[in-house]
Amino acid sequence: MHDIERRMALRFHADSISAGTHVNISAIRDGGGGCLWLAGDETPSVERMSVTVGDHADSYGAQRTFRLADLVPLPGDEDAEADIEGLGYDGSWLWAVGSHSLVRKRIKAKHDDTKAVKRLTKVRDRPNRHIVARLAVEHDRGGLPHVVRESTDGRRSAVLGARRGDSLTEALATDAHLSPFLRIPAKENGFDVEGIAVKGRHLLLGLRGPVLRGWAVVLEIAPLEGSRTGELVLDRFGGSRYRKHFLDLGGLGVRDLCPQGDDLLVLAGPTMELDGPVRVHRWKDALHTEEPSVLRADRLPVEVELPHGEGNDHAEGVSVVSESDGDKLFVVYDSPAEHRLRETDTVFGDIVALP
Repeated sequence: MHDIERRMALRFHADSISAGTHVNISAIRDGGGGCLWLAGDETPSVERMSVTVGDHADSYGAQRTFRLADLVPLPGDEDAEADIEGLGYDGSWLWAVGSHSLVRKRIKAKHDDTKAVKRLTKVRDRPNRHIVARLAVEHDRGGLPHVVRESTDGRRSAVLGARRGDSLTEALATDAHLSPFLRIPAKENGFDVEGIAVKGRHLLLGLRGPVLRGWAVVLEIAPLEGSRTGELVLDRFGGSRYRKHFLDLGGLGVRDLCPQGDDLLVLAGPTMELDGPVRVHRWKDALHTEEPSVLRADRLPVEVELPHGEGNDHAEGVSVVSESDGDKLFVVYDSPAEHRLRETDTVFGDIVALP
C-alpha cells in the first residue's frame, strides 16, 4: 500500500518550462541543507533547487541550471540531450548517468499509416546518452552547493564516455548477458540505465532493461581518473571492468536507486512502455556487497507500492529526505497527470512514508 503524506511542489524557471524539463523529470537526489538536485531527460544539464517559503508550505524553487558542457567534455554536441536518468551524491561529487540507450521514433496522431510504419524503422543513437559524469561540488558563502569544472581544493569534474571507445557500452560489447541488448531500443527490453547510487569509490547502476527471464540487473563499476584531463576510465574487478548483480523484482526493471544508510531502495517498474505496477524494494546492506550477487525475492522486500496513472504519472525518481519525524521518500513522476500541473511553473511530487 502507498501512504502519501502530502505533496511537494517544484517551481521551475522559464527556460526549463520552455524545454519541458518540468514534465520530463527523470532523476532527483537530496543535496542536504534544504537543497535538491534534479535532472530532466531532454536537456544536457543538471538542476539545483532550494526549499522556499511562499504560497506553498512545501516547495522547492530558486532553480539554477548547470550545463554539462561547461563542466566536462561531451562526446556529442554540447546542446544535444544527455537523457540523464540517475543522480548520485556524496557531498563532494554529484554523479549523473545517461541512459546509454537507443530510441525508436514515436508514432504520433498526425501520422498516416505509411508514415507510422516508416517511423518505426528508425532507431537513433545519441552520443551524449553514453556518459557517466562526476561533477565536483563546492559550497558558496551561503552554504548552497554548486558544481564546478575544478574546485578550489583541486578536485576536477570528469566524465566516462567522452570518447565512445572508453564508454560503458564499449566495455559491455562482448558481455554474455547484456551485449545482445545493446542494439535494442529502450522501452523494448533494450539496454537502458535508469538509476545510480554511490558506493564508496564504486557506483551501482540500475538497468530498466534488459530484464532477463524476470531478473533485473544492477551493474557495479569503479570509474577512476584517466590519462586525459577531464576523462574517466573503468577500473577492473579482477579481470573485468564491471560486476553484475541480478535481482528478482517480479519481472520489473530498475527505474531508480536510492541509498538509505547501508541499504539501497530500488524503484521497480515496467521495462516496456506500460503503466504499472510500481514498487520500492529494499536491498539490505547493498552498499557493503563485495561480490556479484543473485538476490531472490525474499531478500528484496517491498517497502512501498506507488500509484500510477493511465498513460501518465510514471514514478521516475526517488530520494530519501530527512524530516523531524524520520526519513521519507520524495517521489517525482514522468508524464505527470494534469492534477500535478496546477500552475504554469509548478509540478507536484509526493512525500511518501517509509515503513
